[in-house]
Order: sequence, then structure tokens, then C-alpha cells
Amino acid sequence: MVKQRVVFVHGAGSFGAAAWPRQHGMALAYDALFLRRLGYGPAAGTAEPSFGGDAAIILRALQDDGRGASGGHVVAHAQGAIPAMLAAVERPDLVHSLVLVEPACLSLTADLPATAAHRAQFRECAEAPLHIVPGVPTLVLTGGWEPLFEEIAGYLRETGAVHRTAAGGHRPHDSVEGDRTIRRFIAGVSRGQTAQAS
Repeated sequence: MVKQRVVFVHGAGSFGAAAWPRQHGMALAYDALFLRRLGYGPAAGTAEPSFGGDAAIILRALQDDGRGASGGHVVAHAQGAIPAMLAAVERPDLVHSLVLVEPACLSLTADLPATAAHRAQFRECAEAPLHIVPGVPTLVLTGGWEPLFEEIAGYLRETGAVHRTAAGGHRPHDSVEGDRTIRRFIAGVSRGQTAQAS
């Protein structure tokens, strides 16, 4: 049986598999790829960070599986959620589902109170060309600690996403409950797609 692909997109700090310590085991059931965004790693000085460039990396990972199949699930944290959503807007046929962990998609909620206050306090916030939400099954996982991320989650919930909260602050995917929530969501979407195909 061919494993479905799951692409993991890190936020700031750790990259690749190191950013997803609880999700390593998903490689047993899925074809798991742990990406490195532009501007991270040994060659960071040669690549400028770019949401568009990161979206292209995600789309390449979803297209190239070597088995004639394409597409998969995308799991993204913090600023990694921006290119993940850009990729889903550009190629919804390749993105089977989105899991957005504490998504830093401030352009979606720029006029709402918590986001406006955050942008006023931290003027260096990166602007992202993200103003629409892709029509793919989406889970938003937050830690319940920061009004900014809850506000973004609320906006995404109003546009059709499922919102869940788990302990863990800005890294709820590191908690047992957060990891379980991610796995259940992807498994549920996968079962639904299998049922539709048969």
C-alpha cells in the first residue's frame, strides 16, 4: 500500500525534523517530509527568507513522490503557516489538508483588535500576501495562551476550519494531546478521501 505524503513546515528556530519531535513517528504510517524553509540551515546566508519561495518548496515536495502519485497533507507551525496556505491557494489539488499550528497569518486579521495591537507593538512583523483562505480541510491548533493566535484561529474557524486547543504554549504540537489531535485529523481526512475514491 502506498503511503500518503505529509509535509511538515517549521516556524522560526528549529527546522527540518528537529522542529517536529513528537511527529517523527508519523513516518511509520505516512511518507513524511520535514522541510527546511529558505534562510535556515548551513546555507542560510545564501537564501533570503521568502514566503513565495517557501510555498514553491512545499509544492515541489507535494509533486515529487517518485510513484506517479501527487499531493499530500501539509502541517505548518507559526510563520510556516503562511507559505503553507499560499501553496494551498495556488494548488488546492495538491494539498489534501492543512494543519496550522499557532498560525502567524496576521494579514488575515489585520483589522481585528489583538492583531492590530500586536502589529503596533512589533513593527517589524513581516507582511505576507495572504488575504484569502484555501478551500481545503483545515485544522487550526493553538495553545490557548495568546489572544493573537486565538483571534487568527477564530477567523479561520469562521471560514470553515476546525479549531482545537492543546497545552504547550506556542508549541502545542509538542504535547501528547496536540500530537494526537494532528494525527486524528489527518487520519480522518485520509479515510474520507479513500472512501470517495472507492
